Amino acid sequence: MLSLKGVSAGYGKILADHDVSLEVTKGEIVVLLGANVAGKSTLLRAISGAIKPAKGQIVFQEKKIEGKKPHEIVGLGIVHVQEGRGILSRMTVRENLEMGAFLRSDPAGIASDMERVFQKFPRIKERLNQNAGTLSGGEQQMLAIGRAIMANPKLLILDEPSLGLSPVLVEFIFESIREFQEIDHYTILLVEQNANQALEMANRAYVLQTGRVVIEGTGQELLSNVDLQKAYLGRGM
Repeated sequence: MLSLKGVSAGYGKILADHDVSLEVTKGEIVVLLGANVAGKSTLLRAISGAIKPAKGQIVFQEKKIEGKKPHEIVGLGIVHVQEGRGILSRMTVRENLEMGAFLRSDPAGIASDMERVFQKFPRIKERLNQNAGTLSGGEQQMLAIGRAIMANPKLLILDEPSLGLSPVLVEFIFESIREFQEIDHYTILLVEQNANQALEMANRAYVLQTGRVVIEGTGQELLSNVDLQKAYLGRGM
């Protein structure tokens, strides 16, 4: 579904990613791990069109997309929930959800997806007319993901969805991600610092170090990788 080949990306002359290649197959959860400033968010921004790669090829469903504008990439079915959520704080919850569907022209499908969001996140339904900026951190994350669902994604990109949440909400968000794959059949590319939980549900995973892929494999393979355990999973050997 998604293929990156030799992608280098950054800001101006400063590259955060170097010759990155990875694959995301339809129906998978693929996890991208790495320390802070490893280049994870930069790579996601290159995929979703927020920045243009310095070199390399990004192919989505057999179409080259590097250099396309963000709204064009959303129109193709790639929806990116960025770190920090990016909600429209002065707009209501309902207006935020409606903005997620701004490229769509199927009223019945939009209404169906709105109900799906309410089923996934009942607390969002309770706050439809509330300004998004007044929501708690967990509610804002639910809204950000709900808005992405409203875009009817083929590939859902999630950047640190558990960041800053309480343990109870972290569990809820991870369970929601599992359901998105198993029940709703979304394909998901996930960046997450909570490496253990992310790898437990990952079909495959990649580890970035200073902008380069240094380890890759299935989720279970990486969970049992000694070097990864020491560096990222907090397990002394």
